[in-house]
Amino acid sequence: MINLTEKNGTLIFGVRVASRASKSEIVGELGGALKVRIAAPPVDGAANAELIKLLSKTFGVSKSAVEILGGQTSRTKQVKISGVKVERFREIIK
Repeated sequence: MINLTEKNGTLIFGVRVASRASKSEIVGELGGALKVRIAAPPVDGAANAELIKLLSKTFGVSKSAVEILGGQTSRTKQVKISGVKVERFREIIK
């Protein structure tokens, strides 16, 4: 199960990223974090930008509502999404 924190209308959770995949997609859960495959390489912030784009599209929020709080250069990241409720998150990530 993905460890989520909900605070003032925002969700904070961990993401485990695998870059250079054939396509960008959410693949499930790994060790309490959301597992995501990203097509972009981890060079010059391209993978982080692709992660933000994927999450904003998946949850139906603007790119500015998605923020990487920690782990910018790591495979394991801490992400904050504004405007998404826990119920909606769990519904999408089934």
